[in-house]
Amino acid sequence: MEAQADDPRNKMQLRRKVLSLAPVFQILDMRGNSLLYCHQKLFKLKADIRVYTDQTMQTELLAIKARNIIDFAAAYDVEDAKNGEKVGALRRKGLASIIRDEWHILDLQDNVVGMIREDGLFALRRMFKWLPQKYTITLGADTVGTVKQSFNPFVFKAVMDLNADPGQKLDRRLALAAGILLMAIEGRQK
Repeated sequence: MEAQADDPRNKMQLRRKVLSLAPVFQILDMRGNSLLYCHQKLFKLKADIRVYTDQTMQTELLAIKARNIIDFAAAYDVEDAKNGEKVGALRRKGLASIIRDEWHILDLQDNVVGMIREDGLFALRRMFKWLPQKYTITLGADTVGTVKQSFNPFVFKAVMDLNADPGQKLDRRLALAAGILLMAIEGRQK
């Protein structure tokens, strides 16, 4: 079943709250209604981000867990919290990400099936940190989505648009985890 263009799984707002002790991320529909709530656990040696249905944190949907404590080319496993099954993984392209932010999208066997890559203005962004970032998401040779950051010096705000993938070749749980990691890792570098 193909998703409709107005399906909130195809286009959503990503936001990282600034004034909170632990990193908190919100996923909103395009009208500003809350879809999901994310919380990164403090004082963990390995990154551990949990995605919940709302701020009560009663129903966990996803777990995003770093494989290693310190790893320049860090890999993050994405698990469905309901059944504990791995959905896939995302791996930052170590040294390449110093110049241009790049991530690999991995399948269940850790084969590279896609890429998340910062657009062509990356060189200017290294000099002018306030310039908003834009990422293109590809599976194989097909562009399936984008993540476009809005200019805001205090809060990471972006829109993830997956309307180019109406057949949902990219698992929406993995796409959501990618958006959260962009907020948590790349957004922190500003």
